[in-house]
Amino acid sequence: MGAGMGAGMGAVEELIERAGGCAVIDGGFATQLEREGADIADPLWSAVCLISNPDLIRKVHLQYLEAGADILVTSSYQASIPGFLSKGLSVEEGESLLQKSVKLALEARDSFWKFVQRIPEHNYNRALVAASIGSYGAYLADGSEYSGCYGPNVSLEKLKDFHRRRLQVIIDAGPDMLAFETIPNKIEAQALVELLDEENVQIPSWICFSSVDGEHTPSGESFEDCLNILNKSERITVVGINCSPPQFTENLICKFRKLTNKLIAVYPNSGEIWDGRAKRWLPSECFGDHEFEALAKRWHECGASLIGGCCRTTPSTIQAISKALKNNRS
Repeated sequence: MGAGMGAGMGAVEELIERAGGCAVIDGGFATQLEREGADIADPLWSAVCLISNPDLIRKVHLQYLEAGADILVTSSYQASIPGFLSKGLSVEEGESLLQKSVKLALEARDSFWKFVQRIPEHNYNRALVAASIGSYGAYLADGSEYSGCYGPNVSLEKLKDFHRRRLQVIIDAGPDMLAFETIPNKIEAQALVELLDEENVQIPSWICFSSVDGEHTPSGESFEDCLNILNKSERITVVGINCSPPQFTENLICKFRKLTNKLIAVYPNSGEIWDGRAKRWLPSECFGDHEFEALAKRWHECGASLIGGCCRTTPSTIQAISKALKNNRS
């Protein structure tokens, strides 16, 4: 993995500085695809649109850029080579789709940036593209990214082998950074740290955990143990929490602030609860755009440097967050 790929190790810090101290991550991708009419009731989830409707993926990326996102997360969260093979695709077709997820985001970013350059005194930043790499549990599509229970047969080496080829293929497509999302346990965090070293990855990475109780990883392990592993890696620039309820976020930022000197990212879901086995959203407290606008300011004050939304958040949520963090942005 050559040093010439991507945007270099200082790209995230530079973006945060340009953004006035806090960069905005985009919002729920599958949520917006569904609002635009996509049927993603599939083990590949939003990644099924890489096959069926790539133009819609590009459209959703543009909607988040217009809303003020400084970081686009690609549509590859649930895209894996074993997942594509299970759909009857070849290895080559699966690898091509993984690269397409990055290229669609890069194309959207570049076309949007070219467009806003023509607008006098625009308030946008040139966005970074973060290639999404979901957890092993996301590939299983059984809700285990929210339990961390992978079973006794899932070893450190098995997790590294699962992620290795996807990582190589995605990096070759040229993203600015990597986003490892909803990591539910310590063993997968360890596997990713070792894999980044073994592959000599030269673009920055973030690793974000999920949490179902606001105190621990879904597996019940302590964030202190997990962050001790990540703190030893210079390849990981950002750590954080995604797809957890907003009401947990402030406490987790404070906890992380004490445990690491790395940049902190938070992009919670809307507060609604996903039943991974029944494959449906359960009735629960839902945070709207107005709440996100108020909370984003608090999260930044507590120490978060990258803030966005996950499942059930939309471009209007990201617009509210952007407004809160960058008052001069229209």
